[in-house]
Amino acid sequence: MQNTYYREEIQEALNAGKKALLCLDRAKESLSSAGNWGLFDILGGDFIATFVKHSKMNKANEEIQEARLALRKFQKELMDVDNIPEFQIQMGDFLSFADYFFDGIIADLMVQSRIKEAKKQVDDAIRRVQYILAQLQKRA
Repeated sequence: MQNTYYREEIQEALNAGKKALLCLDRAKESLSSAGNWGLFDILGGDFIATFVKHSKMNKANEEIQEARLALRKFQKELMDVDNIPEFQIQMGDFLSFADYFFDGIIADLMVQSRIKEAKKQVDDAIRRVQYILAQLQKRA
């Protein structure tokens, strides 16, 4: 009976991880789009480019917040699978850029720098989730 329970817990963790990965992929796409519009804006875009860039940044922020929630659920599900401390995702610093990313933007170059850093953090999160999912698959 415990074996069945353990497999169910692993499956729940796998499902939560796949959802988190999907959310992270969406966030990455939104950040890439915002970055592209930001580059266009720097290279001489007009008011419309600036407007679209900010719209894309707002969408990226929404996707990041959704990814953050999905990652918290994934972490919670991982706690139900015993003896896997290496699977913990540290939420303290993780994706914390979202808290300041969209506040007080002064210059287009600063925006591009922040978008680049956000994409780097999302890519890192994607790699970590993929690793954890692979480890869980071995136990399923």
